[in-house]
Amino acid sequence: MPIGGGSGAAGTCIVAKAVNPKIQVIGVQSAEAPAAYKSWKAHRLLEDRMGTIAEGLATRTAFELPQRILWEMLDDFVLVPDDEIRTAVRLMIETTRNLAEPAGAAPLAAAVRLKDRLKGKRVALILSGSNITTTQLRELLAER
Repeated sequence: MPIGGGSGAAGTCIVAKAVNPKIQVIGVQSAEAPAAYKSWKAHRLLEDRMGTIAEGLATRTAFELPQRILWEMLDDFVLVPDDEIRTAVRLMIETTRNLAEPAGAAPLAAAVRLKDRLKGKRVALILSGSNITTTQLRELLAER
């Protein structure tokens, strides 16, 4: 689940755990904008930089109410570098024919990073956002 401020992830945790408490929800944020990740790890609100290509994941600080829910319900949280997010945008287009902005492709980047842990399991990725300009898309595709 992509996490910026954490509202979408908090809602996803609430619904997933209501459906089946055994469902594991894993959050992902860019390593270049890790405020929510650091806040989750520390169990307190922290500020950090916002230097990521994934605008939907860029928050200077996590949001209090979502973080309180994530502290209780989120099973894991990973950081992925922007290079892996760029690769995930391209992989999403090439393999699924779906266009995702970098924030929306971040869960795929996390799944690739966690492939050994996820092997043999049923996995769902939250593909969110389509806020990518043609200029950004050209730049991402040209970086091969």
